[in-house]
Amino acid sequence: MANAFIDRFLASIVKHGQLTITMPSGDQKVLGQPADGFPNVAIRLTDNKVARDIVFDPRLGAGEAYMDGRIVVEQGDIMQLVQLLRANKPWERGVPLKGPSFFGKIKSRAKFLAGSFNEASSSKRNVAHHYDIGNDLYKLMLDPEHMQYSCAYWADGITELADAQEAKLAHIAAKLALTDGHNTVLDIGCGWGGMAIYLARHYDVEVTGITLSEEQLALARERAAAAGVADKIRFELVDYRELAAQGHAFDRIVSVGMFEHVGRPQFETFFRACANLLSDDGVMLLHTIGRFGGPGVTDAFTSKYIFPGGYIPALSETLAASEKARLLHSDIETLRLHYARTLRAWYAKCEEHKEAIIEMMDERFYRMWTFYLAGATAAFESGGMGNYQIQFTRNRRALPITRDYLAAEEQRVLGR
Repeated sequence: MANAFIDRFLASIVKHGQLTITMPSGDQKVLGQPADGFPNVAIRLTDNKVARDIVFDPRLGAGEAYMDGRIVVEQGDIMQLVQLLRANKPWERGVPLKGPSFFGKIKSRAKFLAGSFNEASSSKRNVAHHYDIGNDLYKLMLDPEHMQYSCAYWADGITELADAQEAKLAHIAAKLALTDGHNTVLDIGCGWGGMAIYLARHYDVEVTGITLSEEQLALARERAAAAGVADKIRFELVDYRELAAQGHAFDRIVSVGMFEHVGRPQFETFFRACANLLSDDGVMLLHTIGRFGGPGVTDAFTSKYIFPGGYIPALSETLAASEKARLLHSDIETLRLHYARTLRAWYAKCEEHKEAIIEMMDERFYRMWTFYLAGATAAFESGGMGNYQIQFTRNRRALPITRDYLAAEEQRVLGR
């Protein structure tokens, strides 16, 4: 099984860059050729079952084998290993396109339906799985100023994570088009409060931030108080569906990195709630990971270990759901490579704090976490993932009719 796995599966993938594999028997196989831009990596398989597990489910099998120490990276690291495999088969490679088979369609549909439901009753549990593992871990990985756990904005000349995250906040603030009289803002999925605090610092606004993570809620309140803006922000532990049912209305709505947790069957519910929460001349900015192609499925590793109940939407799905709520998509921006750079920065910080993370969690968790970051990076560098920022309005006259105001406001907020 192991030799067949190497010969039929990996050898067909690795052409550029070199992968050296030491088998459980001690035999070695060398795949590919050194090439500019591709890493050279050496791994060791500790038992013959590794190949079987990967064949049954490539991402879950490889992830669990790495977590358990059954795949040992002896040259390079897990980031380079995943990069080598994914970069050899980039999403946009020029190959003939074929439609899925009948049975392939049925299989994909079944997997999609099985993992995509995210009812209100399960949403809090799913959020806790990822975000309530401890604020101390995220403090080690994220930028300390804003604690942004979402794609940064690497504008020209920016090289540091903290600067890129501040640029992202300014970029989004400009798209909210806050002016005198527009002073109530709802932040759906507020995280540790970075977006809310940023808006409260730069605008005369009252911000309501909502989350389903108790760990995030507690730290967000602490951070707002430390920033001196606690009187302008209210953080609540509440589901967006519950808030919409209460009849509130806001001048602006922002949601960053939360839509990925909604689940496809809830897309229309989400946008209907947002439309009902938004004032007649309001503006909404949705920042989300998205698929470059059509609808897909969440892989088994991510569903089991990282984001249960989560689903990365295609742009077509997102817009179709929002249109049913009569939200006008007034501006759409595709961030193609920004998240890849962000993930590499997070991975580097995890490497820097490896011993602290292992002491805090354990070594298996550290392996799981770095495998997740490596896989995500590869998906944004060579796979079918990107980020979308979609600006919505309910009234076509709510915003200027050109985009000139965006750059001007962004530069003003950044003090340039």
